[in-house]
Amino acid sequence: MTGPGDLQRGSSVLEVARAFRTDIEAGKYRHQEQLPTTRVLADEWKTSVATITRAMAQLADEGLVINRDRAGRLVNYPGPDQHERGGSRRPEPMVIVVGGYAGSGKTETGRIIARATGWAMLDKDSITRPVVESMLRSLGLDPRDRESETYLTKIRPAEYESLREVALENVACGNSVIVTAPFTKELKDPAWCQRFIADFSAHSAQVRGLWVRCDEESMRTYLRRRGAARDDYKLENWDAYVAGLDMTYTPAMAQHVILNNSIQDPPLHKQTEQVLERWGVHAHR
Repeated sequence: MTGPGDLQRGSSVLEVARAFRTDIEAGKYRHQEQLPTTRVLADEWKTSVATITRAMAQLADEGLVINRDRAGRLVNYPGPDQHERGGSRRPEPMVIVVGGYAGSGKTETGRIIARATGWAMLDKDSITRPVVESMLRSLGLDPRDRESETYLTKIRPAEYESLREVALENVACGNSVIVTAPFTKELKDPAWCQRFIADFSAHSAQVRGLWVRCDEESMRTYLRRRGAARDDYKLENWDAYVAGLDMTYTPAMAQHVILNNSIQDPPLHKQTEQVLERWGVHAHR
């Protein structure tokens, strides 16, 4: 794992703790998995040993990490029981569309919901990235390109159509799904939202939207940390990129909820629990 770059002075403990909390709840660290040593984590995060120690102490207080004297730390997050998951099918499938800017925490939000419900997790990058990169190379373009006219007009629409088709196939089989992608263009378009809802309503499915908001510094920290090549342009042109973001973005989808994933906000799993309860979704954790 790569570090996130220099953290903002005074907030590093909170940022480290929040990042690990989200990764644990999203299943990136398995239950009882041993975490790297304090020194290794400090090097990855480019911060002090004391900062890592305090962050891990906070996670231990929350019950997410077990600190063992001279024996390292273990993740303590068993997740929902597999047998229970088999009985979690709804009489009417639900489609939860999770959108947000790069680094906002939308994929982690989707994973948290998937682990809590046992529903299918459909992430655009996981489904389409290998094909997109191969297509860009065949066109003589940089496989990291996500900004050119060719990508935006020729490739991006096909990505979203593929994602919709995979979601429809699941719903047609009676399965609820979580669909994660930026959806920056789509969720702003009332006509797109109406068509999307109509497509899934034809299969007696309910559609709900989630938009994940996040402050600029937290998004940049996350992008640095994940180290994905597709983020290079954004990080290298950060000021120009951020200037084009709408930090008050609100989806046009009728039934949607805004989640806030900035440093001062409640953990994502707490927010998603409340939303799922509001929507009548039974979560196992």
